[in-house]
Amino acid sequence: MADYKIIVIGGSAGSFSVVGRILSGIRQDFPLPIVVCMHRLKHIRSGFVESLNDRSTLPVVEPYDKDAIESGRVYLAPANYHLLVEYDDTFSLSIEEASNFCRPALDRTFSSVAEVYGSSAVGILLTGANKDGAEGLRDMSDRGATTIVQDPESAEMATMPRAALRLMKPDYVYSPQQIVEYLNNIEI
Repeated sequence: MADYKIIVIGGSAGSFSVVGRILSGIRQDFPLPIVVCMHRLKHIRSGFVESLNDRSTLPVVEPYDKDAIESGRVYLAPANYHLLVEYDDTFSLSIEEASNFCRPALDRTFSSVAEVYGSSAVGILLTGANKDGAEGLRDMSDRGATTIVQDPESAEMATMPRAALRLMKPDYVYSPQQIVEYLNNIEI
């Protein structure tokens, strides 16, 4: 049995509805923090968190720099910031250059989680129209994390899952419903 401490989910085009499905299906007593990094328009800041909160069984917030990571919450990467985790179980926000033309970049978030949490993390890469996230998910796999890629057949935009599948062999290739079932059956 794994000693999981954090879940990180990344996606781009088409991922908002999938993330909504996952968050609405998560059990209310889900014991781990969930970090969500999605590509967003950089100048539109309102509505995203509220829409996810309407769907989610857990509270959804955008963290500030140095906020503590707490169990039973969903943390959404703020628009136009890279979201990283630190060794003291806090968040760090960065305005460093875009990666894969993106800020927030999935690769940056996944790699940060890989470095800090290693095998205590679960990384999930969803639908998207570019390759961001594939290298970061590979970093997670290389450090012993459990990795899940959305089945490209169930993805609105299969580019991102396929990029990951070309680069690495994830532990699981799941539909959104299978992802929900996996998460709801996690034991810590």
